Amino acid sequence: MTTDFSRTKKLFHMPQGMIYLDGNSLGPLPLAAKARVAGMLTAEWGDQLIKGWNSAGWMMQPRRIGDRIGKLIGAAEGTIVMGDTLSIKVHQALASALELKPKRRVVLSDNGNFPSDLYIARGLLKSLDRGYTLEIVEPEEVEAAIGDHVAVLMLTEVDYRTGRLHDMKALTEKAHAAGVLTVWDLAHSAGAIPVDLTGAKADFAVGCTYKYLNGGPGAPAFIYVAPKHQDSARPALSGWLGHEAPFAFDLDYRPGAGIDRMRVGTPPIIALAALDAALDAWDGVDMADLRRVSVALTTLFIDEIEKRCPELVLNSPRDAAKRGSQVSFRHPQGYAVMQALIARGLIGDFRAPDSIRFGFTPLYIGEAEVRAAVGIIEDVLTRRLWDAPEYHRKALVT
Repeated sequence: MTTDFSRTKKLFHMPQGMIYLDGNSLGPLPLAAKARVAGMLTAEWGDQLIKGWNSAGWMMQPRRIGDRIGKLIGAAEGTIVMGDTLSIKVHQALASALELKPKRRVVLSDNGNFPSDLYIARGLLKSLDRGYTLEIVEPEEVEAAIGDHVAVLMLTEVDYRTGRLHDMKALTEKAHAAGVLTVWDLAHSAGAIPVDLTGAKADFAVGCTYKYLNGGPGAPAFIYVAPKHQDSARPALSGWLGHEAPFAFDLDYRPGAGIDRMRVGTPPIIALAALDAALDAWDGVDMADLRRVSVALTTLFIDEIEKRCPELVLNSPRDAAKRGSQVSFRHPQGYAVMQALIARGLIGDFRAPDSIRFGFTPLYIGEAEVRAAVGIIEDVLTRRLWDAPEYHRKALVT
């Protein structure tokens, strides 16, 4: 059965007069999350207090919700656990992968990787102080740079700036042929495009849940560990909930079995309640349908912008098969242009140095919104509405 996206659109709170093309930064509020969080606060935290860890099943939420996300990204049950931030999950995955390749000293990435992933990598390699190097190449050069000197290939599947899409399966196969382990960041993939971690034979993967999965600001991240690595990957962050028996309060650390060893601190139960409700929107959604509609929307957007706004320069792959669910255009005054668009109810975002970026999420965006958005962009550019002093003042978040 074809996915009914008119149904899913009704599941979100969308402010009147707003066209929201920024779900690749922060998804909108699922209506069900308000009731779920309110119920959790009253009936669980309020009435059960600390008993909720057992009676309300709080302790098992990181695994249960991880399995729900796993269904969207091709991961088997028991291979994903929730908790902490994406930066922490990147640190965990990379540290564990490096230990599995003790004779190699190179981490390979590209300059389209999200900068915070590279910050984490550099900090970890410096702390390890064992002669590790981080090799960063152009996205198009990744495949040729894979060799038997590399320990770990660490990539974001969809480039946060341009939407450029890496071929996870092909690059993982090339990496494994050279004895290289892979760490994939799915921040711009999970909920945006079909992902098959099992089919691609990925080793580790991480991702956030506040973008296309609509979990809310600061929603917890996830980590995936392939079954073959789960009992050999040592958790570098030896948190108490990753212990084999947390409530034994043993002074010596013994890692838990399987994916549980990747747990670190106390799970954010309120945030997990919101995320759990957000995931309900995916019930009945076929990822192939989502991708088909996403491609249609992004293609329509590109075609219309290039016909009506020639001063914008496409900064995303023209071939839909090579991009995720976002589109970027370049403009020398990109920041001011985006502020003028936001003032007129079209929400996208800006990425330095000169890109305006738009995310397309079929769960709540359709052709009508795309056409209306192009009209606003054309008006702002044609009348140079962006060239007002208030639109040039940089805010803390861009």
